[in-house]
Amino acid sequence: MDKPRQERLGQLLLENNLLTSEELDEALKEQVGSGKSLGRVLVEKKLLTEGQLTSILAEQIGMKYVDLNSYPIDPSAAGMVDAEIAKRHTLIPINMEDGKLVVAMADPTNVYAIDDLRIMTGMDVTLVVSAREDIEAAIGRYLHEAVEVGEVLEGMEELEELVEEEEAVEAGEEAPIVKYVNLVIEEAVGEGASDIHIEPGERDVRIRYRIDGVLHEIRRSPRRIHPGMVSRVKILANMNIAERRVPQDGRFAMRIGDKAIDFRVASIPTVYGEKLVLRLLDRASMLMSLEDLGVETLPLKKLSDAFHKPYGTVIVSGPTGSGKTTTLYAILSELNRREVNTITVEDPVEYQLRGVNQVQVNTKVGLTFASALRSILRCDPDVVMVGEIRDPESAKMAIESALTGHMVLCTLHTNDAPSAMTRMTEMGVEPFLIASAVDCVVSQRLARRLCGRCKEKAEYEPAYLEKIGFPVEDTMTIYKAKEGGCPFCNGMGYRGRIGLFEVMSIDEEIEKLVVDRATGHEIGRLAISKGMSTLREDGYVKVKSGITSIEEVLRVVM
Repeated sequence: MDKPRQERLGQLLLENNLLTSEELDEALKEQVGSGKSLGRVLVEKKLLTEGQLTSILAEQIGMKYVDLNSYPIDPSAAGMVDAEIAKRHTLIPINMEDGKLVVAMADPTNVYAIDDLRIMTGMDVTLVVSAREDIEAAIGRYLHEAVEVGEVLEGMEELEELVEEEEAVEAGEEAPIVKYVNLVIEEAVGEGASDIHIEPGERDVRIRYRIDGVLHEIRRSPRRIHPGMVSRVKILANMNIAERRVPQDGRFAMRIGDKAIDFRVASIPTVYGEKLVLRLLDRASMLMSLEDLGVETLPLKKLSDAFHKPYGTVIVSGPTGSGKTTTLYAILSELNRREVNTITVEDPVEYQLRGVNQVQVNTKVGLTFASALRSILRCDPDVVMVGEIRDPESAKMAIESALTGHMVLCTLHTNDAPSAMTRMTEMGVEPFLIASAVDCVVSQRLARRLCGRCKEKAEYEPAYLEKIGFPVEDTMTIYKAKEGGCPFCNGMGYRGRIGLFEVMSIDEEIEKLVVDRATGHEIGRLAISKGMSTLREDGYVKVKSGITSIEEVLRVVM
C-alpha cells in the first residue's frame, strides 16, 4: 500500500474512533520497519479486527461492506458457484437482487474472479466487501466440495433397489451415496457435533447436528437419497439392511483427520421411513480430569474423598447426554493404578481404558448388567463401575457389592442428587442398605461455554436477578452470547461446553432421612443447609467467572 493510501487509511481510522493518534503513530513506525501494510500491522497488534479493517478499506474504495456474521446468506445463491472457485478467489454469493448476483469478496479488485463468476453463473454481479475469515467460514458452512447432491442423484435408482448387503458393498467406496454419507460425517466432526439425525419426511430428508447440546438443521436433501443413506450407514454399523420394520442398534469406528471417532447408531421406523441417529464419541474427549470438566474446588474435595475410600458407592446422575460417562471415566483414570483391580460393565464400552477390565453387555446371549455384575464379584475386584443401573436386580447387587468391600461407581437417571436416593428405594432396595452403602451422589448438566472471542457484557434489572436467585456483587461483570456470534463459533455465540455439578455427601443426618423414607425434597433441603451447592448455584458461579451466561444456566437447569 503506497504512502498516500496509508495516510488516508490512518485518517479514516481516527475519524471513526477506532484508533488513538498514539496507537496510529506507533503502528506507522512498526509498519515502516517491517515492510508490511498498515492494516496488517494493526490486525497483528490486535488494535483492529479483520472485520473493522475490511470495513474501513471498503469505505476507502467506495464499496459497501457486509458483515457476514449477521447477514442472512441465501443458500440457493451460495450454491451457484463451485466450492473450488469460491476458495481460490475467497468469495461467496450471498443474495440475488434485481436480477443480479450479490457476491461478497475479500479482494474486489480481482477482475479475473469477477469474469469467472459472470461466465459460470450467466448473471451480472454486484460486489460487496467482507472480511476474509468471514468469507472462509461461510464457504465452509454453505459450500461442500466433497460431493454435490446432484452427483448423489446420479445412479440413485439402482442404489435404491439394493437390499442385500453384498450388493450394497459392491457399489464401492466411490459411489456417490458413499461420498455423501462421508461428507455428512466429516462435516459433523468438523462442527464438533455429538449426534447426527437423519430424518425422512414426506418430500425430503432433514439432516440435523446436535452441537453443544442444541440441535441445528444443516440441510434438507431430496427424498430419493434416503434409502441409499440408510443402507450405507447400516453397512458401516454391521446392521441388517434388509430389515426396515424394527428398531436396530449398531456401532462402527472411523478416523476423521487426526481424530479417532466411535459411532453408535440407532435406527427406528417412522411413517416416512427409517430415522437414523449417529452418536459421535471422540475418544480424546473422554480423557479429561474432573477439574477440566468444571468441578469447583469444594465439591471436588467432597467427591474425591468419597471415591478414594476402599469401599462404598458413588452415584452420578443426570439425563441422557449430560456427561455422566465422561465423569465416570475421569474418576476411573484417577483410580486406575497397577495395584488396583478395576472391572467395568458397560453398554456400550465407549472408550477403552488401558489397565481396566471392561465388559460389554450382550443381552442376545444373556449377558445383562445383573449377570455380568454377579460374575465380576467372583473376580476379586477392588473397583467396580456399573455403566447404568436400569433394574432392581442390578441396583441391589451394586449396593450389596459396596457393603462387601468394593468401591462401586454407577449412574442413574434422576433430575438432581437427592432424588437418586429415593429412586434407589423405588427400585426395591432397602433404605437402610442405601444409607449404609452410598457415600456421595453427583448430579450434573452440560452448559454451553460462551465464545471467548465475541462474548458481550450484559446488563440485567436487579428485580430480574432477584427473581431468579442470582447473587449480585458490586464488582461483578456478567457476559452474554453475542447475537449472530462470530466465525470462530460459527455464529452461535457459544463454543464448547462446561459441566454444572451438584455434589451431595451422605452423612449421618442424611442417612437417617433415607432410612425414614424421606422425599427427595426433604433430603435436598437438609443437604443445602449443610453447604451443598445446587446445579443452578454452581451455574451462577460459572456465570460470574465469565464462562457461561445466565440464559444458558436457566436453559439446562430447572
